[in-house]
Amino acid sequence: MVNMVDDEMVNQVSLSGKGVPGEEGRGGGGRQRRGSGAPRPRAGYELPLLLFAGFRTLIDALHTELARQGHPDVRPAHGFALQAIGPEGSAASDIARRLGISKQAAGKTVDRLVALGYAERADDPADARRKLVRLTARGFDVLARSAAIFERLRAEWAAELGEERVSAMEDDLGAVVSPGAFRLDAAGWIGGAM
Repeated sequence: MVNMVDDEMVNQVSLSGKGVPGEEGRGGGGRQRRGSGAPRPRAGYELPLLLFAGFRTLIDALHTELARQGHPDVRPAHGFALQAIGPEGSAASDIARRLGISKQAAGKTVDRLVALGYAERADDPADARRKLVRLTARGFDVLARSAAIFERLRAEWAAELGEERVSAMEDDLGAVVSPGAFRLDAAGWIGGAM
């Protein structure tokens, strides 16, 4: 592993032989496909880095396309927050709990989503003392567009790797992830406020 902190690759980590200038001939250089010879031994840290890099690749491509489609200000953390709000709306305290962040941080996130037009505050019909945060038409639109873009990105991976390998990867990851791993508190878990 090489920590890249220079003029060209600030704050990036590169796996040996992958994208490190001058290492193309050492350590395999570039992609090494399955079935192209004996598998090379891998260091334990490569798995989480590759999983995160795959996640980041998908999320970056999603947000590039969302910007092109009229949603330039939505950020990855906003996606988690929009999911936490849900189609029926939620109280700010419930959003905070679902995201694993403080009520104050949830309030700031909701303020930003309201300012961007993705959410609105409304009276709770079940309790006049409480406010609900609800998705606006723009909020529903960005979620629908995100789902369609994720479908396209998955199809691109399947075209590159083959449908069987992508399905097997999904099945294998599904077999090893912890119960309850599909949670919305990833932004809070990774490092704090949204």
